[in-house]
Amino acid sequence: MAFDIAKEHLGKMGLGGRIHTFEVSSATVELAARAVGCEPARIAKTLSFMVQGSPILVVAAGDAKVDNHKYKEQFGAKAKMLSPDEVAELVGHDVGGVCPFGIKDGVKVYLDESLKRFPEVFPACGSASSAVHLTIPELELASGSPVWVDVCKAWQDAEITGTGPSGTADMTKTA
Repeated sequence: MAFDIAKEHLGKMGLGGRIHTFEVSSATVELAARAVGCEPARIAKTLSFMVQGSPILVVAAGDAKVDNHKYKEQFGAKAKMLSPDEVAELVGHDVGGVCPFGIKDGVKVYLDESLKRFPEVFPACGSASSAVHLTIPELELASGSPVWVDVCKAWQDAEITGTGPSGTADMTKTA
């Protein structure tokens, strides 16, 4: 169901043809990178938090980790991730397929600076066996993100190899 909602959301923006489904799981950064055929850093992982009683999503590069100090400076609160049950209830997607597309009303989305290293990234698409291939401007548009944030660490010195998906046999395009 969440996949269909995310797919419909992207379809309304003319991005439905960029969605891929897999015969294998893409529920973690490592599994998604294998399924897509790219380095893990280019997987746009969506992390869910509670800030002042409201859920938010932070979309960050696959090799980035939340920096608690930066997070607290940005949001005025300690980073408190949602439980899997809270994610499903408050965001509308299950863990492993959380994405910033087709989410419940009132959930704010923030894109982390760690993504700006790449011209294209691969966020999930509402299921644990899907991804969507987007440029950074397309991700901004499709996510409706109000602002870029800098709340992650451990990515600035990372060496990135390769430039794109190698095209794995497990990837099938969805219309």
